[in-house]
Amino acid sequence: MKEFGIDIDPREVGLDAQRLQRIDTHFRRYVDDGRLAGWQVMVSRHGKVAHLTSYGLADREAHRAVETDTLWRIYSMTKPITSVAAMMLWEQGAFELSDPVSRWLPEFAQPRVYVAGPAARPITVPATEPIRVWHLLTHTAGLTYGFHRVHVTDELYRLRGFETDAPDGFDLAACVRAWAELPLAFQPGAEWNYSVATDVLGRLVEVVSGQTLDAFFAERIFEPLGMKDTAFWCPEDRQGRLAALYTPSSGPIRAVRADTLGKKVTKPPAWLSGGGGLVSTTRDYTRFTWMLLNGGELEGARLLSPRTLHYMTRNHLPGGADLTAFGRPLFAETRYDGVGFGLGFGVVVDPVAYRTLTSVGEYHWGGMASTGFWVDPEEDLTVVFMTQLLPSSTYPLRSQLRQLVYQALVD
Repeated sequence: MKEFGIDIDPREVGLDAQRLQRIDTHFRRYVDDGRLAGWQVMVSRHGKVAHLTSYGLADREAHRAVETDTLWRIYSMTKPITSVAAMMLWEQGAFELSDPVSRWLPEFAQPRVYVAGPAARPITVPATEPIRVWHLLTHTAGLTYGFHRVHVTDELYRLRGFETDAPDGFDLAACVRAWAELPLAFQPGAEWNYSVATDVLGRLVEVVSGQTLDAFFAERIFEPLGMKDTAFWCPEDRQGRLAALYTPSSGPIRAVRADTLGKKVTKPPAWLSGGGGLVSTTRDYTRFTWMLLNGGELEGARLLSPRTLHYMTRNHLPGGADLTAFGRPLFAETRYDGVGFGLGFGVVVDPVAYRTLTSVGEYHWGGMASTGFWVDPEEDLTVVFMTQLLPSSTYPLRSQLRQLVYQALVD
C-alpha cells in the first residue's frame, strides 16, 4: 500500500500544475477572510495523486493546522459506503432490489402515508405498495429528515426527537422502529426525498449479515481497502487529529465553533448511522473512491463487480428524470437540474443543464459539514474535499471546486 501524498507530476496525467494552483488560490481566500477554518483537497487521475493541498487550521482555537491525517466528520459521505455494503450482500443473493424491506424489518409491514392535517392531527392513508430495498437505495421510500423543515412529516420527526441526531439512548434498531411508526411523506416510489432511508438500509445490512454495521464496515470494507482511520467514532488516542466543527456567523469571525451541533464522535455512539455517522481522513476516502473508479476493486481487494458498480451509478429515477423534476430540494435555494440519482450516488446526466463543467456519468455526494467527493469514469478522475462547516449550503464550494479542477485538465 503506497503512502499518501503527491506521487506523480501532474503533466504525466494530463493536468496543468499552474492551473491546479488556482484551486489553492481560490480556496485560501475562504480561510484568509474567516469563512472556513481550514480545508484539504486531493485530486487523483489514473489512480495517481496529482494534487494535494492542506490550508488553514483543523482547530482554530487550539491553533492546530490541517495535516494529511486530520480526521473529519464526513456525515452523508457515509451513505455511499452503506450503499456499497448493501450491494455486496445483494451480490451474494441475500435479497433482490424489489423485495419488501418488511421481510427483514417487520415494523415496515403496514406503512401509512401523510395526506393532510397538522402535525398534531395528521391524516394518513395506507401505502399502495410496500417499501422495497430499491426505494431505500434511491431515497424514494417516502421517508424524510427532521431538519428539512418543509413538510409536516419533517415536523413529526422533530417531535419524536429526530432532527440532526437521535433521542438519547436510541440505537439503530430503535431509530428504525420509531421511523416506521411515522407517516411517509408520499407513496413509495412517487418522489425523491433525501432522508433516513440509508440509515434504514444500514439496519437491513445488520439484520441480513448478522453483524453490527460497524463490524461489517470494518471487516468487509475498511480493512480490505486499507481505510485504517475510518470509523463511527474517534478514540482518545486520535482525538488530537479531529477537526473542529464550525458554523457561519455575521460577526468579524465568520466561522464560529459549533462542536455541540454535530454528532458526538468522541465516544462510541448508541446509533450507528449509516446515513451520516462516520469519521474519516482524505486518504481513506480517496482509497474508497479509487475502489469505485477501478470497478469495485483496489490492490487485489474486490468488493463489487464492475457490472454491479456500473448499475449503481446509472440514473435510476423513473423516466430518466433529474432531481429537480422528480425530487424535493434539499434546500430552497438549491437546484439539481441535470443530476439524477443511482443506488447511493448523485449521477450527472446533463452537464449543460447542471451548469457545471463535468462529464456525463460522473457520480458524487457530499456531507453536511461541506465535505464532498466525485468520481468521473470518463476522465479517470477522483476528487475529495474536506472541511468542517455546517451547513453545506453555506457556500458553493463543490461547484467551484469542479470548475477549478476541470479547467486544469489539458490533455
